Amino acid sequence: MKLYNTFSRKKEEFIPIEKNKVKIYACGPTVYNYIHIGNARPICVFDALRRYFEYRGYDVKFIQNFTDIDDKIIKKANEEKSDFLTVSQKYIKEYKKDAEGLNIKEASVHPKATENIDEIIKIIEILIEKGYAYSLPNGDVYFSTRQFKNYGKLSGQTIDDLRSGARIQIDEAKKDPLDFALWKAAKPGEPYWKSPWGNGRPGWHIECSAMAGKYLGKTIDIHCGGQDLIFPHHENEIAQSECANNLKFANYWIHNGYINVNSQKMSKSLGNFFTVREISEKYGYEPIRYLMISSHYRSPINFSEEIIMQ
Repeated sequence: MKLYNTFSRKKEEFIPIEKNKVKIYACGPTVYNYIHIGNARPICVFDALRRYFEYRGYDVKFIQNFTDIDDKIIKKANEEKSDFLTVSQKYIKEYKKDAEGLNIKEASVHPKATENIDEIIKIIEILIEKGYAYSLPNGDVYFSTRQFKNYGKLSGQTIDDLRSGARIQIDEAKKDPLDFALWKAAKPGEPYWKSPWGNGRPGWHIECSAMAGKYLGKTIDIHCGGQDLIFPHHENEIAQSECANNLKFANYWIHNGYINVNSQKMSKSLGNFFTVREISEKYGYEPIRYLMISSHYRSPINFSEEIIMQ
């Protein structure tokens, strides 16, 4: 069988690392709210991919993480006068309810960022030791993108192209605007874990490198996710993983296309933001899954209640 590889931008014959085995890592949700219909597309698409491999007789190990510590989770906890753990556990439970409704097969493992802090710290230590990352006096740790000569190879852009075209949070303490956080120093009142650089928590990108390595190995067969994750998330995963391990991170990169709502980009400000839960309560889960896998997975699809009703 052939797969379209985002990295090479062409279809390639699928050759697994181990005969008759497939190791897949799929980026999961940040659990601070109910999943929206945009989240539903990769969940359904890559469930179908996994099931096809199993149909073909492959032994599939499918890892999908939960990001259970993040700025959005902390903000939600503050709004609800709760704590991050209560919020994350609540929405993991709600995710599983929606996933069951969408007939999504349970992942082989659903690792959480907060359960892999030791692995995350170990990778960061290696990156600092090798000169690919640096710590700041306040306890923040950043990856130095210019130290990785192939940075941008997934998105097909040079560092300078990315630097001029990307919306990047400005931080005068960083050596370069494209440098990204591996470890964030804790602010007053925030949850934290102890580290060699002080109390803090992991950045978003590093958790996936740590969990993919722990559960699938240093090189995996397939890494998948939404098209919006190509840059910066997956680009950063490649950089930190390959610098730490001196090995290719993933052999195949698969990304699903965008989903629009009423022919517009989904946005709360436009009033066209829908969760899977609220649509399922009106029309059931089956029409949602059907819509998500009825078009070519790399093509954009348009969602509207009129389409669901058909």
